Amino acid sequence: MSVRPPQSFHQPGFANTGFNVLEYELMSERASALGRQGLKVEEALGALNAWNPERDSEVLRERLRDDAADAVWGLFIQREICGLRNNRDIIKRYAIPSEVLARVGAVRK
Repeated sequence: MSVRPPQSFHQPGFANTGFNVLEYELMSERASALGRQGLKVEEALGALNAWNPERDSEVLRERLRDDAADAVWGLFIQREICGLRNNRDIIKRYAIPSEVLARVGAVRK
């Protein structure tokens, strides 16, 4: 399969070398991975929000918080790989609760 970057990426004086094509593929994969990680965060936060104290145990809530924190941590790391350092907008967009943010990056036994 051959891939050619969009013409909007074409810069005068640069040939379509293997390096340019590889760089385009890497950018594409980073963006795709960022989207997949965002979906994981949405799923984890959805499961946490669906927790009901009347039918579910507190142990389950603890596990859901940990799963959400791991997914958010993965999203933060993926964003940093893409060069996006500020996470404030993501915290607002996904409405990440402070109880999850407090656990981001924590190592559990």
